[in-house]
Amino acid sequence: MSTDRHHVLKAWIAAILWLIVIAIESTTYLSAHNTSHILYPLLHFLFGMNHARFEHWHFYFRKGGHVFGYGLLSILLFRAWRETLPAMENSKWALRWATIAILGTVLVASLDEWHQSFLPSRTGTVRDVVLDTCAGIAAQILVFFSVKLF
Repeated sequence: MSTDRHHVLKAWIAAILWLIVIAIESTTYLSAHNTSHILYPLLHFLFGMNHARFEHWHFYFRKGGHVFGYGLLSILLFRAWRETLPAMENSKWALRWATIAILGTVLVASLDEWHQSFLPSRTGTVRDVVLDTCAGIAAQILVFFSVKLF
């Protein structure tokens, strides 16, 4: 296998593995009800957090998970497309790669929320798709500036 094909394969394997993580997170096993059974005792033990305060923080932890997860997905998709679709000039950033990565992020977020709408313990919302999309766009902005500055 050539070095180029090796890089392409590595980039897509990372993106696919992260897609699997997102798919697992979309199941009933990681619903708010189930994650609260793990996080509340931990935060109560560590910080003495009461249940009312925990509910507030639990919401932000879960939304922060969306931002992290879909931001990382966007970066991994950018990397995979950069390895797959060479640029005209020998560049580390191209609008084409960023656009396809964002569109892929939107597609996965939409499918994820659609899937969750069928599960009784989950809710699929357009707001989460918007949050995930914004995370993907923010990640691409970070990629752009990190490539241009370093």
